[in-house]
Parts: sequence; C-alpha cells; structure tokens
Amino acid sequence: MSHRPRKRFGQNFLHDAGVLRRMLNAIRPQPNDVMVEIGPGEGALTTLLLQQLQHLDVIEIDHDLAPRLQTHCESNAHGAPLGALTIHQADALQFDFSSLIPPQRELRVVGNLPYNISTPLLFHIFESANRIADCHFLLQKEVVERMAATPNSKTYGRLSVMTQWRCQVEPLFKVGPGAFRPAPKVDSMFVRLIPYPAPPWPVNDFQHFSAIVTTAFAQRRKTLRNALQSMATAETIAAADIDPGLRAESLSPADFVRLSNQLIPTT
Repeated sequence: MSHRPRKRFGQNFLHDAGVLRRMLNAIRPQPNDVMVEIGPGEGALTTLLLQQLQHLDVIEIDHDLAPRLQTHCESNAHGAPLGALTIHQADALQFDFSSLIPPQRELRVVGNLPYNISTPLLFHIFESANRIADCHFLLQKEVVERMAATPNSKTYGRLSVMTQWRCQVEPLFKVGPGAFRPAPKVDSMFVRLIPYPAPPWPVNDFQHFSAIVTTAFAQRRKTLRNALQSMATAETIAAADIDPGLRAESLSPADFVRLSNQLIPTT
C-alpha cells in the first residue's frame, strides 16, 4: 500500500511469500474459527487468512492503514473469495480481547507483534488465556528464546516463568531480517502458544505470585534470601522446600507457585 513504516508503532512489514505460507500452514485456519490478527500492517497475512476464514477481526493502531486495509485485501485476493473483515482501529495494549469471543467459543490470536511492546502485549493477552485456544506470533528471536528458556539458563527469567505457567511454548521457525520492510536489526521467530485449560500449578493469589516472580528476578544475581527480603524470610522460603541460598534463575514455575502459596495459603 506504499505505506511508510512508522517507528513509533514498531512497524516492520512482512513481505516474504515463503514465510507467509509457512505461517499459514502452522496456523491452519478453519472456516469457523474465531480469530483476531494483531497488527495486520499492509495485510499480507490478512489476505491469506481471509481466504480460509468466514470472518476475521484485526486490530490496527495506525489510523492511515486501518481504512485502507479492506481495499488492499480485496485487490490482492487474486479472485479468491474472502471472508468478512472487521477492523478495530485501536491500541492492542488497551483492547478487550474477551469482547470478541462468543459464548462457548475460544479465540485464536495471530500476529506479527511490534517488538517494542511485545512483552507487555503478551502479558495483556494472557489475561484472557482461559478463553484463548492458541496464539501464533512472529516475535524477536530473543523474546521467544526467553519464553521457552529452562531454569539455570542465561535467558531464563520472569517472561519464561509467567509464560510457561500459562501456556505450552512451541518455537516453530526462525525468520531472517530480509523477510521484512524495513529489515530489522535482529532475527525473528514464529512461535505457537497453547494456553492450558487451567494452569498446571494452581496459585492461591495470582497478584502475589506475579509479584514474587517480578521481585525475585529484579536483581537476579542476588539469592532468594536477599532478593525477597521484603516479602519472605529465609525460614518461610525453606518451608516451601526451596533453598533460600538459590537464585531466582534456579527455580521452575512450579517452585515459584509453591513459594507463593506457602506465603499466601488458601483461606
């Protein structure tokens, strides 16, 4: 659409036909799916999805792109019938994803997420995880590596714990900078997230659990005894069968849940 990418929106438009086809094959859209695409940009993936779906919602923050998207998809369909397109000109960080989900249905979420807001956007989407069937995202490779990281690795951190508590994480394939316009300075990766119907490690108080994880990793070189001194004593950490001399990077998501539940027991 000859649109100049805007840095403030983190726009890097995907144009590689081979990558788009691999993404579509991984998503496997079915006609009746309830699906939303975040950041459709110039509509490269949107057009392919509309050829498979009866209806697609998209969220686009750019006020110049949004009104032109429908026309662009129709002109690039090459005669293929398209499903209905509903465009929400909105900020995905503020969007209520649950508003798109009919009763007794689950939402499928896809998108080439802006790298400058990817982590807060993921946490916002996770708020609706119990109504989401799956997510397929193109993200900065380092972000996906952090999401999938295991304890005692350099990339393991808050994002790893909070993502793995909510979802199965399946890195699918790497995408080089040349697949985008403009080319980013980093590699990207396509990832599948499948939320658990219920977290495998139930927490007594989610806000407390989140605060424990955030505080523990805020100064990751400190031991738990020191990093959590405002929230727990060495004795209460040990009572959760966790060595207070360990660092946050040594704890699994299940360990963090056990520690949080030890500090905030069920009532």
